[in-house]
Amino acid sequence: MNKENQSFDVIVVGGGHAGVEAAYASAKMGCKTLLLTIDANKIGLMPCNPSVGGVGKGHIVFEISALGGLMPQLCSKTYLQARMLNTKKGPAVQGLRLQIDKDAYSSLAGQTLQSTPNLTIAQEMVDEILVENGSICGIRCESGTIFDSKQVVLTTGTFLNGLIHVGEKNYPAGRRDEKAATKLSNFLTKLNLKLGRLKTGTPPRLATNSIDFSQLEKQETEPLDSLFEFDPIQVKNTHDCYIARTNETTHQIIRDNLHRSAMYSGNIKGIGPRYCPSVEDKISRFTDKLSHHIFVEPETKEYVEAYPSGISTSLPEDVQLQFIRSIAGFENATIAKFGYAVEYDFVHPDQLSHALEVKTIPGLFLAGQINGTTGYEEAAGQGIVAGINAALKHKKQPPFILGREESYIGVMIDDLVTLGVDEPYRMFTSRAERRLILRQDNAFLRLMPKAYDLGLIPQDLYQRFLNEKADLEKIIEDVDKKVNNSKMAQHLLLEPTAQELATTLGYATSSRNALSLLSHVKYKDYIKRELSEIEKNNKYKDMALPSQDLIKNAPGISTELKQKLIRHKPATIAQAGLMPGITPAAIALLILLARKPELVKKNDLY
Repeated sequence: MNKENQSFDVIVVGGGHAGVEAAYASAKMGCKTLLLTIDANKIGLMPCNPSVGGVGKGHIVFEISALGGLMPQLCSKTYLQARMLNTKKGPAVQGLRLQIDKDAYSSLAGQTLQSTPNLTIAQEMVDEILVENGSICGIRCESGTIFDSKQVVLTTGTFLNGLIHVGEKNYPAGRRDEKAATKLSNFLTKLNLKLGRLKTGTPPRLATNSIDFSQLEKQETEPLDSLFEFDPIQVKNTHDCYIARTNETTHQIIRDNLHRSAMYSGNIKGIGPRYCPSVEDKISRFTDKLSHHIFVEPETKEYVEAYPSGISTSLPEDVQLQFIRSIAGFENATIAKFGYAVEYDFVHPDQLSHALEVKTIPGLFLAGQINGTTGYEEAAGQGIVAGINAALKHKKQPPFILGREESYIGVMIDDLVTLGVDEPYRMFTSRAERRLILRQDNAFLRLMPKAYDLGLIPQDLYQRFLNEKADLEKIIEDVDKKVNNSKMAQHLLLEPTAQELATTLGYATSSRNALSLLSHVKYKDYIKRELSEIEKNNKYKDMALPSQDLIKNAPGISTELKQKLIRHKPATIAQAGLMPGITPAAIALLILLARKPELVKKNDLY
């Protein structure tokens, strides 16, 4: 690289899912961007389950799509199977999930970034963040090369002091066959950042031709006419997914060898994910369960290897083979790659602003697993926000902040920077207090205008969005005027699909608009109440909480919530609203109590 090319507007470190989105967003916003990665052939790699989406996670991918991100585009071209989860439940908690050809996805990610204007890719290991007068000024690589920039986005994944464990063996690595970043953690510590240690894992991969699929349960799918992108496509599933099950023999083999697991021998110090535990954790924690599901899924179009989701492990190789072959359908299975656990350093995210910028080091942005999250989708959601904000900082423009009430990405970032993490963070719909108004079907309505203003969405796509939006607004206005409650109730008693409801009411519109219409007629009173609560909470969010004595004596607040409020000592109404278990009713009482404390003394809150 020539000397004159060594200064950039934005530098992104790491070519995983967070780094891909950060670099893509920054470059699209017109910034001269450099993406540094250890291996340019592994950009956008999926080292764990090659799937994207699901409940909660799928909402994030729709939001990335609405913001002009790359992940949804790659998914449309590389998926093997598409399923909508939770179809028997309401629109707010359904989730699109795609099984992906991981090789095609990674290859296409690299090709797309290579051809993106304003973006340069270099294969380097970063050793040091350079700081001058308290602000970022560039990075130094292992090769000795220095790249100058006042904006750096770190997306290091599991590479910070990464240590892989298989039974009693361990060795430094960020992923299988890839060296760890061993020096960067020291420099982050020197910058006075507080680091912690987390752990994740992966299951053994099985040779597909050694599996007896006749003994497994095939997962059913339903027709879809679109994926994560705005425009509809012809969705065609080319590969099936299956379900296998562990049994008591499997569990006994694992119990007999727990002492040989890296997790239980004491070799691993990092904290693992509660909601995606290793098979050792499952057997130890859920002793009453006689069986656990294993989702057998393709990794590539060729389907040479299968991914048995649900049995990640750090047990020794001989034990892995033994417990795998105790499972129906796997009796003659060949392990193509053994499972492993990896522990790595992360930066406690409560040191970041909502723009994902380190509070004490202007110009340094963090995204992905370095912030304590787990999952491709969570990483990509942070990456696009960090990339946008790094570009905006270069342009000397205000930061781009997403609120909890307007996006799942906003919920995630607010959770991270406000509450911090003590275990790998994973997105669920239950984390969003306002999930009725944060649905997959209205992600474009919520976020695409913001993306257009940032220059992330082309004019022709935005015009198609505006046309669909106008169509929906006309339909809803018409329904509210012409369809009385009794007629609507009759329609809803039939439990129609979204498209059936739209057709019955006489509207020809997109499937997305039909789902938004169904949500409107089923939940409009609840949504109206949620919007009212958001308005009230926004009005009072910075209000100081009442004194602990007043809280202690307040009627209408449960003893459990009182104890949490007294223990955690939130300073404002907004901070109290983030506490697990807090209810809208309790927040309303706290607001009333803060405004009119004399009512408690009179015992006259009601």
